[in-house]
Amino acid sequence: MMNYVGLVMFFSGLLVFSIKRDHLLLMLLSLEFIVLSLYFLIFMYLKFMNYDYFFSMMFLSFSVCEGALGLSVLVSMIRSVGNDYIMMFSSLW
Repeated sequence: MMNYVGLVMFFSGLLVFSIKRDHLLLMLLSLEFIVLSLYFLIFMYLKFMNYDYFFSMMFLSFSVCEGALGLSVLVSMIRSVGNDYIMMFSSLW
């Protein structure tokens, strides 16, 4: 039952990521939601198989690094362009 909750979270995050691809902030929030759902699924899998939770801590540390990198890209984009619209970012074209 709990795996279905994680899968619904994952696919709803993918849906929001694909629909809101114009704003970088909404894309980053949906990516963090996807990472949270993956962490939940990994934690449930490790709990079900009675494994150690060390891998989940490694996953959390990598997801924090990914979030910090995304926020730094967002801040540099807002400083250079003025907004977070992907289409306004001229270096992508």
